Amino acid sequence: MNIDPGWGSFADSKGPWGAGGSGGDGDEPPGGPWKDGPKRGKSSPAPQSGNLSSFEEFLRRNRARWSPGGQFPRRPDGSFVLWSIVAVLCLWMLFTSTHSIAPEQRGVVTRFGRYVYTLGPGVGMTLPSPIERVKKIDVESIRTSDLGSGSEEDLMLTGDQNLINIAYSVRWNIRDPQLYLFELKDPNGTLNQVAESAMRSVISQVSLSDAMGDKRIEIEDKVAQITQQILDRYHSGIEVQGIAIKQADPPQAVTDAFKDVQAAQQDAQKYENQARAYAVQITAKAQGEATAFDKVYAQYKLAPEVTRRRMYYDTMEQVLSKVPKTVVETPVVPYLPLKPGADTQQPQSQQGQGQ
Repeated sequence: MNIDPGWGSFADSKGPWGAGGSGGDGDEPPGGPWKDGPKRGKSSPAPQSGNLSSFEEFLRRNRARWSPGGQFPRRPDGSFVLWSIVAVLCLWMLFTSTHSIAPEQRGVVTRFGRYVYTLGPGVGMTLPSPIERVKKIDVESIRTSDLGSGSEEDLMLTGDQNLINIAYSVRWNIRDPQLYLFELKDPNGTLNQVAESAMRSVISQVSLSDAMGDKRIEIEDKVAQITQQILDRYHSGIEVQGIAIKQADPPQAVTDAFKDVQAAQQDAQKYENQARAYAVQITAKAQGEATAFDKVYAQYKLAPEVTRRRMYYDTMEQVLSKVPKTVVETPVVPYLPLKPGADTQQPQSQQGQGQ
């Protein structure tokens, strides 16, 4: 087979310098293979070893070429390496300089770690990395931080010196990516601490029943307002969307006693409502009677005798209507016996019969 001039020595059993080199067999003239110029197109003889195949002989001779004192194969062309480097650099600049920003995102650009500007939605161009780097921040999604919902109780002191276990969540999003990344070391942790401080401040101003009852909405709005004011002073770049109280219960150690107290309070409230209703009823009845008496008195002043008689008849009618009696007019004719002494003898005869 034909061996390339640059690699022909790999198939030759002689050294690269002919007889003067190690491993030569004397075929080359003194002075090395370059005395009469390189021999191109010369075919090397086939391996003569009977124990090794031609491929194994080729590998053996190649291993001999890498021994100390041998020479390396010809290096690739320098222009090819240069163009390869240029292509890699171009691809690197293209992929690190072009950035696609989604509609809900913002790209914060830093130059050697220092903030430069913010990229809006779309395709943006920057200097290649590591000169300028882009960090994409989602500014539209609503994040939720749960507080006081762990296994341990989060007890707070109310305005009436009672303890309450509060579990609530904070809904927020990123308003300014630059401030969110560079103003605070731990924005999420700061948000949790500020929200907890605001909740404790508001709970300390209300009673236990208010915190567990109808004033939850007022408490949530006030806590959200205080939290936002503190975060704005910190330049956090965070916008609070709302506070939601998920649980407001007394401590577990006094839950049973608190239920008994609530039941007693409900009974007291029920009896109080019943008393108010009875008082209203009696008052209305008394007012009605007073109005009726005023009307009767006005008629009495006009005709005293007639009014007096009418009042007498009305009173007697009301009294006697409930008594089983019969009223007859006078004179009354009494019962007269037909025989004299009948009334006196009749009891004696009845007494004799009984005997």
